[in-house]
Amino acid sequence: MKFFFLIAAGISMSMAVARADLVTGVGVVVDDSVITYAEIEDVVAQRAETVERVYANDPARYEQELQKLHDQEVEEMIEDKLIVHEFTASGYTTNVLEAFIDDQIRDRIQKEYYGDRSRLIKTLQAQGMTYEMFRRQEREKFIIRYMKFQNGSNERKIIISPLKIETYYAEHKNEFKVDDQVHLRMITIPQQQETSPGTARKMGEEILAKIDSGVPFTDMAGVYSSGAQRAEGGDRGWVDRTYFKPELATVAFSLKPGQHSGVIELPEGCYLLMVEDVRTAHVRPLDEVRGDIEHSLKTEEGAQLYRAWIERLKR
Repeated sequence: MKFFFLIAAGISMSMAVARADLVTGVGVVVDDSVITYAEIEDVVAQRAETVERVYANDPARYEQELQKLHDQEVEEMIEDKLIVHEFTASGYTTNVLEAFIDDQIRDRIQKEYYGDRSRLIKTLQAQGMTYEMFRRQEREKFIIRYMKFQNGSNERKIIISPLKIETYYAEHKNEFKVDDQVHLRMITIPQQQETSPGTARKMGEEILAKIDSGVPFTDMAGVYSSGAQRAEGGDRGWVDRTYFKPELATVAFSLKPGQHSGVIELPEGCYLLMVEDVRTAHVRPLDEVRGDIEHSLKTEEGAQLYRAWIERLKR
């Protein structure tokens, strides 16, 4: 397989040289496809500003990270060219594929350009692209997604044995530890800056009086609480101590199922808590986490299959 770099006037055959010094012309040749220096630098430039912001005060680290980014982008571009070549060499190209790409582009024109093809063409011209270049780009993107899926991320092709799942669970039980938790409902009453001090507490005490008189906590939360959980009656689900400020955690974990707190006043506002249920620290059982483990192992296996496939293409 032709796979070589043209650097200035010379040719380097070393895969270790995964970058091109800044000169005009061809940067990388992969089989019959060319990646120019301009293409490489355009891609790098899109992310280089972020690197510059992060390491603005460390020029040496900035140069190091910029070089790393350059190498990564070149490597990804090479892999994409190899994938497209493999697709073509394997005889996957058909009239059905070409018709599918045209349909995809028509759908995009309909959604993004109000069905007006000329709008798309004008946008492309402003970017220095022709329609043919755009179509080729869209075609290659689809091919790359398809081939990556078929050679790595298609979990339906990966079988994880029950023994492997059980072994992983036995060796990683710490990952499945759960701290003490409470199933919590909470009413939040912020202390507004424009209101007089004590307004939130006064409202909290009125709400508490209604709850103590028999009005369901969920009803009061649905009417008076602030926040996204208001519609769910203040339901916060199962939470551990890290969910709370220490002042709230102390109260929440002192309550028994079905109990509610008094008004808890903090600088930003007042809170009322209700604990629906309690569960002590434990290790989640295998049956509960089997699906998560299987998905994780399939993802890991898929990544290994993908890397092995890419290395074969490179060779």
